Amino acid sequence: MKYKWLFLAAVAGTFASCSTSRKAAVVADHSISQLRLIGKQVIPFNMPFEGTTTGGLSGIDYNPAKNEYYMICDDRSDINPARFYTAKLYFNGQSFDSVRMTAVTAMRQANGQVYPNKHQDPARTPDPEALRYNSKYGFMVWSSEGERIVNKRDTVLANPSLTLMHPDGKYIDTFAIPPAFYMQATSNGPRRNAGFEGLAFSQDNQSMYVSLEEPRYEDGPRADVHTTDAVTRILKFDVKTRKPVAQYAYTLDPVAYPPVSPDSFRINGIADIMYLGTDKLLVLERSFSTGVKDCTIKLYVTDLRGATDVSGIVSLVNNKNYTPANKKLLYNFESLHTYIDNIEGVTFGPILPNGHPSLVFVADNNFSSAEESQFFVFEVIP
Repeated sequence: MKYKWLFLAAVAGTFASCSTSRKAAVVADHSISQLRLIGKQVIPFNMPFEGTTTGGLSGIDYNPAKNEYYMICDDRSDINPARFYTAKLYFNGQSFDSVRMTAVTAMRQANGQVYPNKHQDPARTPDPEALRYNSKYGFMVWSSEGERIVNKRDTVLANPSLTLMHPDGKYIDTFAIPPAFYMQATSNGPRRNAGFEGLAFSQDNQSMYVSLEEPRYEDGPRADVHTTDAVTRILKFDVKTRKPVAQYAYTLDPVAYPPVSPDSFRINGIADIMYLGTDKLLVLERSFSTGVKDCTIKLYVTDLRGATDVSGIVSLVNNKNYTPANKKLLYNFESLHTYIDNIEGVTFGPILPNGHPSLVFVADNNFSSAEESQFFVFEVIP
């Protein structure tokens, strides 16, 4: 199977790149009635590429000018230094042929060095989750969930971050993070592995939206099988000033299925977001329970208009005098009746030959042989 994949990747250059327009898809949410699967691809487990191990693909974005995709890796510099991959995806309106990696880029600290791992400097070890390319300014922004380790032996606190960098990986600057999202040794602020997970630029590239995967401690309980009041936040930033301008409450679905035992791990949170226009977002919710092989992936159209700016509300569970963002289910991946892994990234791709937009998803395999680095391509049907 490995050799078949490599062969397809080598010859695919003449396939779909000439069958799709390089113009980026621009979609108004009211024009989306349904999604149609074009195809699915899986890259080999632990596939070596330019001296790195490919996996942990946690976010994806499309650059129409170069007809290429950028995928951030959530390796915390354990296997290789923190990095993102560049790839070509070959598809048209009828089929999805292959994925070909074309480059890997190390992300750099302000001092020009690659990021350390937890053994070298745990307080400076990133947890990369999302990556977006800003075509107006020519830079990228990537998110890190930070770190929160509090036990008898040690305390490690690293705040979630939003870092600007050049496409060659060189550091530029960071966005200002509200203190409410700093990591704390007490039960305050973001939970561990539940920080900044999704990113989206507005169509004019003047605003940036950032989603918190799960509720802050002050905002109430995490999602659970029978929990209907787990509320997280979506932040809005001004790209030019790099400062936050608003926050919105977002109510998560319950965890989709009970885990194998009551004390086993389960989660539902926002895995990624994508801008639709007029303060509306596509929101990707990902649910997983230990003992259930598949992840439950749901895509919502979310309207921030009419939602309260909750920047001044310390606790969304103690003060419920606000209106959360409205959300409407667009697609449930269970309808595909195939194995769905840990989908964490979404982007609009090129316009298809019939004039409809494409929508591309990527799954993070967590560098586990029991999981898959999956790619799904859909046609957006008005």
